[in-house]
Amino acid sequence: MPTTLKEFESVFPQLVDDLVGHAKAYGVPENGLNWYRQSLNHNTVGGKCNRGISVVDTCSLLLNRPLNEQEYFRSATLGWCTELLQAFFLVSDDIMDSSKTRRGSPCWYLMPSVGMIAINDALMLESAIFLLLKKYFREEKSYVDLLELFHEVTLQTELGQLMDLLTAPEDKVDLTSFSMEKFTFIVIYKTAYYSFYLPVALALHLAGFATPKNLQQAKDVLIPLGEYFQAQDDYLDAFGSPETIGKIGTDIQDNKCSWLINQALKCASPEQRAVLDANYGIKDTEKELRVKQIYAEMKLEEVYKAYEEERVGEIRRLIAEVNEEEGLKKSVFEGFLQKIYKRQK
Repeated sequence: MPTTLKEFESVFPQLVDDLVGHAKAYGVPENGLNWYRQSLNHNTVGGKCNRGISVVDTCSLLLNRPLNEQEYFRSATLGWCTELLQAFFLVSDDIMDSSKTRRGSPCWYLMPSVGMIAINDALMLESAIFLLLKKYFREEKSYVDLLELFHEVTLQTELGQLMDLLTAPEDKVDLTSFSMEKFTFIVIYKTAYYSFYLPVALALHLAGFATPKNLQQAKDVLIPLGEYFQAQDDYLDAFGSPETIGKIGTDIQDNKCSWLINQALKCASPEQRAVLDANYGIKDTEKELRVKQIYAEMKLEEVYKAYEEERVGEIRRLIAEVNEEEGLKKSVFEGFLQKIYKRQK
């Protein structure tokens, strides 16, 4: 049985106590300890925790049995390390994007008395990963591999964020800087590595199946899967129902280098291109509507659905080619695809 969010969340209080206790050993005053605890809880808990839960479920699939209590705690700890990485990215990202809300609450930097202290808090969220790895995995033969994996995936994600910020700054709209090649780079580096590859690679290390061949096979399937996921996310941003997806799409007004705008730019007539240039990336509902009308004229909903079937067919072929001789399971990837295919939110 897959783990539940409630089961996964039950591990986090112990990890918070570990982290705050470590800071206390340095002699950090009480108000600093309380602040650290509040930051950890506000920024790390409250999401769907798909990345973290994937570490636990993948470990169970690889071992082909339910996890015992110690295995569950250790896999969940690695899962929470991925959620701390996500928290570090989100706190930083919200400041860069001047976002207002996150998971239904004000962004951390907009909470009372926080402000730009949030930059330091983001760095402390990242540091927490390495404290937990040292506490629980220092004796593992894969310890250095785990450290290097987190360092590498962090840099990959930051490079993706850099190209996103350079390609599509909110205050300067220039659709000539967009391309499918840039979209693909941004998606793979900003999303696919840490959201899809990282949880499976962590589980492979913990379960003892992290051979070079297995890690490469995981990457070969999960990076295209992450690319498809982001194209799907961009589609839902424009065409999904806010009631269903749980948020109001903002990609058009935020000048995002999305899958949809790149599809539109590829086939726009001069007249349609003029409308896109005049209306994309502007904080105006009427202008956003004009862009969506162009999307409708181009039948981008149908274009996306054809892309989805083609892409999913490719991913299924990649999964079918996975060699299970060294302990990797096709069911790991089938589970990821099943969660994503034709999702509505």
